[in-house]
Amino acid sequence: MKMSMSVNLFFALILYTTTTAVYGEYYSSSVPKVEKKEKMTKLHFYYFDTHSGKNPTAMVVAHPNITDKTKPAGQFGTVYAIDNALRVGLEPTSELIGNARGLYVSSSLDDKVTLVMYVDYGFTTGKFNGSSIIIFSRNPVAEPTPELAVVGGRGRFRMARGFANIKRHFLDAKTGDGIIEYNVTLFHH
Repeated sequence: MKMSMSVNLFFALILYTTTTAVYGEYYSSSVPKVEKKEKMTKLHFYYFDTHSGKNPTAMVVAHPNITDKTKPAGQFGTVYAIDNALRVGLEPTSELIGNARGLYVSSSLDDKVTLVMYVDYGFTTGKFNGSSIIIFSRNPVAEPTPELAVVGGRGRFRMARGFANIKRHFLDAKTGDGIIEYNVTLFHH
């Protein structure tokens, strides 16, 4: 008797759960998409990449065993972690407006150093305080004015896309230290 009652209860539960799944409805409300007007923003700043000295802001975090470590910075397969300053001007004492945090990888086998950059450029003062843009792009260091892809953003730059034209004002081939001017065009909501 106990066994048949257990079997009946088991089948009743199976029947209940399958019936509920078949006849049950998923309740959700759909909200029509509201098209926000797209904005265009232009940014101008200087990026300070410092590998040398007492307080470097870019450091090697991985280096392949097969790469010759006696050669200058930028060897194939080298991975750098960065926390570089973003400033208003070329001088190291000019106003600090944010930082660039992320990684870049030396990705060229030939003598034309190319970096692949995965970097969040965060702004810490002014109108864009708390906002950032994300650059995920190839950076051919040998070119005079490379163009980098902006693939996203947060804060005031949510859903950003665009490009950054960069120009090197200073580059020490021995240490890797550099100052780079950024002219960024963003499209965002």
